[in-house]
Amino acid sequence: MERINDDTPANRLYLKGLAIRYERHIGKWLPIMRHLALRGHPGAMIELADWFSNDGSADPFGTPANAFSAAGLYRRAYKRGDMRAAQHMALSCFNQNNMAGYRHWLGQGAKAGDGEARQERRQFETRLWHADAGEVRRLRPKQKRDGFA
Repeated sequence: MERINDDTPANRLYLKGLAIRYERHIGKWLPIMRHLALRGHPGAMIELADWFSNDGSADPFGTPANAFSAAGLYRRAYKRGDMRAAQHMALSCFNQNNMAGYRHWLGQGAKAGDGEARQERRQFETRLWHADAGEVRRLRPKQKRDGFA
C-alpha cells in the first residue's frame, strides 16, 4: 500500500479504499475510487485505470480524450503531477505493442523527474522480461540490470 504524507479527508478516504481492495477490509472500494477520481485525486485515477486495463486488451484502454477510459485517467493523473501515471501509461502502451506511445510516455516520465524512466528511455528496449511482453511477442530473458540477480 501507498504511504501518504499529508492528512486530508481525500487521502484518508483513498487509503480506506486501498485497504478495502488490497487488505480485504469490509466495504466497496470502487465507488470510493470513482468518487475521488471525479474530484481529481491522482492516486484514485491510477487505481481505476489499472483496474480498467487489467486484462491488457486494447478495447478497455481507450483514448486519452475519453476522460474515464484507462488512458484518459492515466493522462489526467499525469497532468495533476503524479509521475507514476506516466510509467503506467508507458507500460500499457508497450503491452499493446505501441512502441511510439511507450517511448513518448517514458519521455514524459523522465521530464517529470522519474530516474527509472530516464534510464529506460536511454536504453530503450523493444523487448522486456515481464509476462505481458510475451503476449505481444516481445519477451526476453531476465538480466542482471533488471535487479533480479
